[in-house]
Amino acid sequence: MYIKYPLLIDGGLSNELEKQGCNLNQKLWSAKMLESDSEAIINVHLDYLNAGAQCIITSSYQASIPGFMAIGYDRTTAESYILKSVHLAETAIKRFMTSGNNRAKPFIAASIGPYGACLADGSEYHGNYGVSDEKLRAFHLSRIRALDNSNADFFACETIPSFQEAKVLAEILKETKKSAWMSFSCKDEHHLNDGTDIEECTAFFAKHPKVFAIGVNCTAPKYISGLIKSIKKRSGLKKIVVYPNSGEVYNAESKTWMGIADPNLFAAMAKEWLELGSDIIGGCCRIGPEHIKSISEIGEPLFPV
Repeated sequence: MYIKYPLLIDGGLSNELEKQGCNLNQKLWSAKMLESDSEAIINVHLDYLNAGAQCIITSSYQASIPGFMAIGYDRTTAESYILKSVHLAETAIKRFMTSGNNRAKPFIAASIGPYGACLADGSEYHGNYGVSDEKLRAFHLSRIRALDNSNADFFACETIPSFQEAKVLAEILKETKKSAWMSFSCKDEHHLNDGTDIEECTAFFAKHPKVFAIGVNCTAPKYISGLIKSIKKRSGLKKIVVYPNSGEVYNAESKTWMGIADPNLFAAMAKEWLELGSDIIGGCCRIGPEHIKSISEIGEPLFPV
């Protein structure tokens, strides 16, 4: 698989689903739409592709076998919904490619969200789960095995808030056919949400055989430049991936965001991140197609077609 860098990825899924009127205020969050409104997910993917995204991330962030089984589905059905996230991304790309554009075929990154996302209590924002490595492995292994046999191009292990969880994923990824990027969520310019130094995490993955990029996501934009500098110190030959949130404040109890994101400001910051050495760039929560479009328009023809 050949990737031309820099690679522009998409933005947040949940914020765009809510704009379509989807009710995400329940335990499965955006993964609920895999069951109830496939077309809404396809439409979001298309919006990002039309904005210039060269890679879309599947809607499997909060889709897990335990999560679906907890609301009454059997294991086979739960697995089918997880695989459906890739099928919907493929459908969006097929529609996009037959709409008259001459772009290269976009990539699909299969989202592997953190254990905390399944808990739906905001614990992915601190990472102190209080669970064993064995429980984390069991949680991640079933979903990764299913998606490893899909048509996704690679994994996006994202919003990982703790070094413990990252190390568990590292062991699982050694067994997969697909490669992955490993993206952490951080509380400042130097530390994961659980307090681990980002340089320690980067060094741990610098020679991992299946991890091709290391970086951060779902992190405030004001911390990204410092994090890139820290990651570059220990990343070796790995690519650097960054896709921060809007910097707005999320209230886990009310499940609402406070603040306003400016696409032009976000694009200006993205330009700095690219200059600092980012190879894969996009957005996370509250970053929409308008932000991705603004990034796609900086320094043309920076992002190859």
